[in-house]
Amino acid sequence: MKKITVALIGAGLRGINYLEYALQHPHELEVVAVAEPVQERRDNFKAKHSLADEVCYESWDDLLNQPRLADAVLICTQDTQHFEPTMRALEAGYHVLLEKPMSPNPEECILMEEMATKVNRVFSICHVLRYTQFFSTIKELLQQGTIGQLMSIQHNENVGYWHQAHSFVRGNWRRKDESSPMILAKSCHDLDILLWLADAECVRVSSFGSLTHFTAQQAPEGAPLRCLDGCPVADDCLYYAPKHYLTDDTNWPTSAISDDMSYDARYQALLNGPYGRCVYHCDNDVVDHQVVNLEFANAVTAAFTMSAFTRDVSRTMKLMGTKGEIRGAMEKNEIEILHFGSGKVERIRFEDMGGHVGHGGGDMGLFKDFLRLVRDDGKSQGLTSAAHSVQSHLMAFAAEQSRIDGNTIVLQDYAQSFRRSEEVK
Repeated sequence: MKKITVALIGAGLRGINYLEYALQHPHELEVVAVAEPVQERRDNFKAKHSLADEVCYESWDDLLNQPRLADAVLICTQDTQHFEPTMRALEAGYHVLLEKPMSPNPEECILMEEMATKVNRVFSICHVLRYTQFFSTIKELLQQGTIGQLMSIQHNENVGYWHQAHSFVRGNWRRKDESSPMILAKSCHDLDILLWLADAECVRVSSFGSLTHFTAQQAPEGAPLRCLDGCPVADDCLYYAPKHYLTDDTNWPTSAISDDMSYDARYQALLNGPYGRCVYHCDNDVVDHQVVNLEFANAVTAAFTMSAFTRDVSRTMKLMGTKGEIRGAMEKNEIEILHFGSGKVERIRFEDMGGHVGHGGGDMGLFKDFLRLVRDDGKSQGLTSAAHSVQSHLMAFAAEQSRIDGNTIVLQDYAQSFRRSEEVK
């Protein structure tokens, strides 16, 4: 088996987690370079993968200015920083694995996919859910006709009250202009899964939702701008920052607030950084709840709900067919099949394949398949190629446009408007 070499652009939590694969399977994958602007992260990654100083770069531009260093590049920068390094890497002959979302700009999504086709490089998107045992089993059940013809899907992304506060109120994805609309940043995974399970093109999209709770109008009386500034409701507030970040548990999400996990460093991060702000006095503008209705070309309909107001961080799903139902709870690692007529109920249970952080084993499944595609030099197509991902991204963009305008969007016309604008350019 040929060993694949890879360079990492963006040594944050996602990139580090993916490249655990290289440490666990050194005969299959070797990390040969990194680009990361934060020196402490760069140095930590360098030590972890035994890299020489000369292949550790401060910027992706410096890395890509070198002659090609590896077979592939993994790009895990922030959402708005995906387009330029991806285009440069593809042009330079790298195969590319890109963290989702592809870009907060629909035209950039289309251009990246077109570039990959032009240069005949593998270009996969990190839609890891397709590689989980949970969703791949549901796909197999549908293909086998277990519940007859699929008619409707109900899918919930239960964001979790604390996860919303961490990532989408205080964190990097709190503002559309700095990252992406939440339906794209958080739920392009889910729209991609719905597209995959429906097994037909999406034709119409409508959506409703808003930012309602995490606003200044909902702040408790006397709540200061920062949690450590003498908050009068500290004992009762669900979101009081020290309750979440100053405990003995320094795993994610605490690991995101500082590169130094000492108590003093975390305390200083809450005093001065974004994660110490009162959730009712942040500069967030993304929604805290949203619904999306979808119609597919084969008459399948889907209703998707994304909500902050859940206890658990989980995905739950019900698929309704002409002969039965499939009900599933991803984080419980179980699927239930209800057969009409006979009343028979089947239950399928899975082992924990990596939990929330590893997306139920999807992260490693994705990476393993990416390596297969690279070894094949792009002669085959993976589950999450950009050709697939562009449509699910356009579904997310259309959902956000529908939410803002209050209109139902015909997806083919919507997509064509961006392709036409690119042709004009």
